[in-house]
Amino acid sequence: MKIVQKYSHLNGEEYLIVHHQMLYNEIESVIHAIDASQFLIKQSKEKTMQGKMLYSPIALNKEFAKEFNLLNWRETRYRYYITTDQKLLPELITLPYNKQKDFLKGNGISEPISSYKQTDFVKDQIAVEIQFGKYAFVAFDLFVKHLLFYSGGVINLGIEVLPTKKMQSEMSSGVAYYEGEVYNVLRHGRNNPPVPLLILGIEP
Repeated sequence: MKIVQKYSHLNGEEYLIVHHQMLYNEIESVIHAIDASQFLIKQSKEKTMQGKMLYSPIALNKEFAKEFNLLNWRETRYRYYITTDQKLLPELITLPYNKQKDFLKGNGISEPISSYKQTDFVKDQIAVEIQFGKYAFVAFDLFVKHLLFYSGGVINLGIEVLPTKKMQSEMSSGVAYYEGEVYNVLRHGRNNPPVPLLILGIEP
């Protein structure tokens, strides 16, 4: 596969080039190593594409996972406690997980709620999400997950890899695509979400 479009948000690509060129090379090498033609294996049952062979998101994800894992990119979980008290939040997010519960209890919250978010591929504080899912999953990655990992000090950059519209047209309906998701980010303004991102559009 190949990278055909890029969008750098808050100097995401520039950060990657200056500080982690080797990791950028690894990401590019993984994408180039995927032969998408091998994954044109899903037979459509949709009325508008009845019987047509489509790219399989599940099979593609497994292949990406295999390639990234070979280069020691690993799943990472960020654990944290939740509060709806806005006054407590600024201090809470600066604390390590093992101190957050006591902090909340000390501020009158009797039963603090623990939660976590998971990212598939992280290395040297760079996170990569390969997204062949529905629109809602991409919005969650860009506006919740990457931001949470960034504000928690787990990553310095979030990278989202999406099919272009051209590739998406050969997939099941509802799959998010690069052009649409970059448009959504641009609509929110230049500084939102407040996390450096690099969004890559790929296709066979």
